[in-house]
Amino acid sequence: MLLNDRSPAVVGAAAAAFASVCPYNLSLVGRNYRKLCEILPDVEEWGQIVLIGILLRYVIARHGLVKESIMYSLQCTESSHSAKDGSDVDSGLVKESTDLSGTCDSEFVNTVSRCYMEGPDEYLSRSSYANRESFELNGAQFTSGKSNDDVKILLYSTSPLLWSNNSAVVLAAAGVHWVMAPKEDVKRIIKPILYLLRSSNASKYVVLRNIQVFAKAMPSLFAPYFEDFFIFSSESYQIKALKLEILSYIATDSSISSIFKEFQDYIRDPDRRFAADTVAAIGLCVQRLPKMAHICVDGLLALTRQEFVSEDFGFEDQEAGILTQVIMSIKSIIKQDPPSQEKVIIQLVRRLDSVKVPAARAMIIWMVGEYSSLGEIIPRMLTTVLKYLAWGFPSEAPETKLQILNTVCKVLEGATGDDLWTFKKIFSYLIELAECDLNYDLRDRARLLKKLPSCNLVSLGLEEETNDLPENDLLHIVAECILGRQTRKVKPESFSYRYYLPGSLSQIVLHAAPGYEPLPKPCSLLLDDLNVAEGTSEMKRAADYSGTDDYGSSSDPSDEESASDYGSQRSVTESSGSDRGDDSEFTSEGNYNADPLIQISDIGNASENQNGVSQSSPANLGELMSNKALESWLDEQPGSSNPGLPKQSQVRISSARISVGDVGKLVKQKSYSLLDPASGNGLKVDYSFSSEISSISRLLVCIEVFFKNCSSEIISEITLVDEESNRTFDSADKTAVVNDSSLTSSGDVPTLVPMESIVSLEPGQTTRRILQVRFHHHLLPLKLALYCDGKKLPIKLRPDIGYFVKPLPMDVEVFIDKESRLPGMFEYARSCTFTDHIVELNKENGDSLLVKDKFLAICESLALKMLSNANLCLVSVDMPITTNLDDASGLRLRFSSEILSSSIPCLITIGVEGKCTDPLNLSIKVNCEETVFGLNLLNRIANFLVEPALS
Repeated sequence: MLLNDRSPAVVGAAAAAFASVCPYNLSLVGRNYRKLCEILPDVEEWGQIVLIGILLRYVIARHGLVKESIMYSLQCTESSHSAKDGSDVDSGLVKESTDLSGTCDSEFVNTVSRCYMEGPDEYLSRSSYANRESFELNGAQFTSGKSNDDVKILLYSTSPLLWSNNSAVVLAAAGVHWVMAPKEDVKRIIKPILYLLRSSNASKYVVLRNIQVFAKAMPSLFAPYFEDFFIFSSESYQIKALKLEILSYIATDSSISSIFKEFQDYIRDPDRRFAADTVAAIGLCVQRLPKMAHICVDGLLALTRQEFVSEDFGFEDQEAGILTQVIMSIKSIIKQDPPSQEKVIIQLVRRLDSVKVPAARAMIIWMVGEYSSLGEIIPRMLTTVLKYLAWGFPSEAPETKLQILNTVCKVLEGATGDDLWTFKKIFSYLIELAECDLNYDLRDRARLLKKLPSCNLVSLGLEEETNDLPENDLLHIVAECILGRQTRKVKPESFSYRYYLPGSLSQIVLHAAPGYEPLPKPCSLLLDDLNVAEGTSEMKRAADYSGTDDYGSSSDPSDEESASDYGSQRSVTESSGSDRGDDSEFTSEGNYNADPLIQISDIGNASENQNGVSQSSPANLGELMSNKALESWLDEQPGSSNPGLPKQSQVRISSARISVGDVGKLVKQKSYSLLDPASGNGLKVDYSFSSEISSISRLLVCIEVFFKNCSSEIISEITLVDEESNRTFDSADKTAVVNDSSLTSSGDVPTLVPMESIVSLEPGQTTRRILQVRFHHHLLPLKLALYCDGKKLPIKLRPDIGYFVKPLPMDVEVFIDKESRLPGMFEYARSCTFTDHIVELNKENGDSLLVKDKFLAICESLALKMLSNANLCLVSVDMPITTNLDDASGLRLRFSSEILSSSIPCLITIGVEGKCTDPLNLSIKVNCEETVFGLNLLNRIANFLVEPALS
C-alpha cells in the first residue's frame, strides 16, 4: 500500500522499510514497478539509493541480464566469438577489439560478474572445484535492453540521477547503468563520475575505488580522460595509489608519453612509498604496451645509477624499496621478451657491485641464473660473475645467499665444455660455506642442492659407472623440475580478489559488510508470483516468499552470517523425505482418505460446549446437533438482530466440537540441509527436528540427521563434534556421564551429546542418527565440526523454537482453566493469512462437497501445518454451525505444550474468519508466563502459517 502512495516522501520511507523487512519479496514491487520508476527522481536522496537497489534487483529477478551489457560476458567468457545466438553483441566485441584500449578483459569481467551474481566468497570457494560450469547462465536468462520496456524505463529514470548533488546517488545510478545498460551507453556514466573527483577526499576515495573496477574491465571508458587522474601533491597516499593504478590500466599509445612525463615528476615526490608505487605503475604500463619497453627500461636503468644505491652514501628503507621496485619492474619487462633485453641484463650485472639492497641484488642474481644461456655475452661472463659472488658470499644477506646457491646450481645444470670444472669448484666452495652458516634455512638449502648436481654429472658421462642406477635417474628428474628455467610457463593472473556491487560499502572495505547481498539469480522471479489476484491480501503475497520465517528473517548480532543464509539452506520436505524409507508411505493419498485426521464427534451451543467432549461418532449431519443447539440454530431469523447482544455474538451462535484421529502418521517434518555434496566432498547431510523427547535431560532437543553418500567412493569415519566445547564424551557411555549439571556448566556455549560415529558409508547409502542438542538460545546457532575421511568441515545447526516445547496432553476444561489464569501480559495475539486449504479444496472440486467436508479440509490443513512445524498437542477443534455453508468464521483450534527448559505450560489458540474458498484470516493467541519465549513462538507460528503449502 505504501509503495503505491502518491507522495515521494512516503515511497522513500516505504522502500527503506521494504529493504529492512522483506528485501527478497520482489513480487510486491512488480505491481507498482512503473510508478516507482516514474516517482524515483522526486524521492529524497537517501530513499533514492534504496529504491534504485530494489528496482535493479527486481528487473534482474524478473527479466534477467541484458545481452548488450558488459555482464553478457558471464555467459560467453571463452566463446565470445561463436555464433551461438546469432546476436549483434559478438560482432560488436569483434569491432571493439580492433583497438587495444577498447577490448574488455573478458576473464576479469567474468570474475566481477560472477561476484555480483553469487557473491565473491561463494565464487572463490567454487573456483577450487574442477566443475565451474554450475553457475553458467543460458540464453533464457538474458533479455534485450533495446526491446524490454522495464529495462528501458529503469535506465531512463536513473539517467537524471547521474547528475545528483549526492555522490552516493550518482554511484547508485551508475551501478544500474554499469550492470544493465548496453555497452555503447555505459559511457554516459563517465563524466558524472569524474565530476565527483572534485568533491571531498572521502568521496573521492570511494569514487576511485569503483572506477578502479570499471577501468580494469573496460579501459576504453576512461582512456580519453587520463588527465583527470593526474595526481596533486595535496592528495592523500591512498588516493594517489588508486590514481596510479587506474592510469596504468587506461594508458594507450597516444597517452603513454604524457603519462610517463607525469611519472617522472612522481618519482621525485618526497613520499618515497608513493615513488615506489610509481615505478611499479611503469612496469604495468609496459606490460600493456610492449612498444614502450625500450623507453621505460632506459628510465628505470637510470634510477639504478642514482647515488642512493651506493654504500658510500647509504640509503634508508624507503629508498631501498624504490630500488627494489625498479629491479622488479625491469624483471617483469625482461620476462616479456628476453632476447631483446640481453644488454639490459648485462648492465644490471655490472651494477651488482654498487647495488647494496639485498632484495634488489637477489633479483639481479636470479636473472643471471635464469638467462645464463641467453645470447653470446652472458655465457662468457658467467665465470667472472660466479667467482665474484663466491668471493663475497660470507658478507651477503641470507636472501641473497639463497639466490646465489640457486643461480650456481642452474648454471652448473646447463654447463658444458671447459667451464664445467670451474663451476663445479665454485659450487663445492659455496656448499661448504653454506653448510656452516648460522641461518638454518641456508644450511637446509645447501644439503638439498648438494645432492642435485650429481645427477648432472651422471648425465654428462663423468660417472658412467652409476649411469644405470634408477636413483640417479630420479635425481635428474627432480633437478629438472626444481631448476628448470625456460620450461616453466607463466600462468595468467589469477583473480583472487573480492569484488562487490558498485556504490556499496563492501566495495570500499573489500569484504561483505553487514547487510550486503549479491544480485538475485536472473529470472528467479516467476511470472506466477506477479499475477496475484486483486482480492488477495498483502500478507498472502508476502507468504509467496519461502524465506520469511522467524529465524530466516532475523539473526542474532553475534552470528556473522546474515539470516538469509539459513533461508537458502532450506529444502523441500518431500524431496528429502524420499531418503527416509518408511515415511513415504504415510504421504500417499489412499491412506489420507481412508483414515481422516479429524472426525465430528459432538455438537452443542457454543457456550455449553466448553464443559466437555463426547466420544460419540454420528453418522450424518442430522444426528450431530443436540436439541438445544438445533433449536438455537432454527430460532435464528435471517434479518433479525438482538440489540442487547454484540454484533459478533449475533453472527456466531453455535458450534460443534470434533475429535482428532491418529495425527502422527500424517505429520510431515520439514527437512533442512546441513551440508551439501559440493561442500562435503560428496557427503550430503540433512536434518529435521524430531518430536521425540530426550531421556537424558529435559534441556535437550532431539534432531534426526541423515547422512547420504552422493559420491562414487566410500566415505569413512563420519562424526559430528561441538567445536566450541572443550569437553569430550565417550559415545558408548554418554548416558552415564551426561546430566543436567554437566549440560548447564558450559554457560552460554551450546552442548551436543556425542554422536555415535559412522565407520563407513557406501556410495548411495543413507544412514540415520539422532542428535541430542542443548541450544542456549532459540536464535543462536550451534557451531559444529563434521569429520569425514580425516577432514574437518565447519557447519552450523540452527534452532527452531517450535521444538523447544513438548506436547502437554490435557482436557478442554483444563485448557480453558489454565488460559483464564494467564490474561494480560501473559497473553499475546497476532493475525495472519492462511491459504493451504485452497489446494485441498481444489483437488476435490469435481465432487459435491457437504459443508462438513470444507470445514474438515480446513481443520486438517491447519492442524497438519501446526504439528509439522512445532512439537504440540492438539487439544480440541470447534467447528461452526451456521446457515452460510461457505463461511468458516468461528472455527477454533487449541494446542497445548510445555517449555522443555522450565516445564511452563504454553497454550495456543487459533481462530478462523473468512470464506472457505478464499484466503482465511487467522487470529493466533499464545498464553505463556515466559513473555519473551511466548512472543517469539507467536512470531514463529505466524510466519510458518503464511508459508505456501509444499507441493
